[in-house]
Amino acid sequence: MTPDDFRRIACSLAGVEEGAHMGHADFRAGNRIFATLDPDLGRGMVKLAVEEQEMRVAAAPAVFQPVPGGWGRSGATHVALGAADEATLTGAVTAAWRLAVALGPTRPRKRK
Repeated sequence: MTPDDFRRIACSLAGVEEGAHMGHADFRAGNRIFATLDPDLGRGMVKLAVEEQEMRVAAAPAVFQPVPGGWGRSGATHVALGAADEATLTGAVTAAWRLAVALGPTRPRKRK
């Protein structure tokens, strides 16, 4: 899969807006980031429930790896795009989107 495939899949989901976060494209549902894309590294990131992350990493370790540190322990998961197929990538992005939708929108931060 390619960065364009990741973007296409993420943007095909209901209510998704593409933005930018820390120099990378991000994908939001209800202002909640559920995925990011780093085309220079050939990978994306999806925010999964911890149990979902564990299952995906165990099933396809060449595709999925927890993000190092605390974010990874909370479900943030790198996706190696070159190792993923359409069904695997679609399933992971959709799972992250569903979690974001279930958690509901975030409130905008107050600027100081």
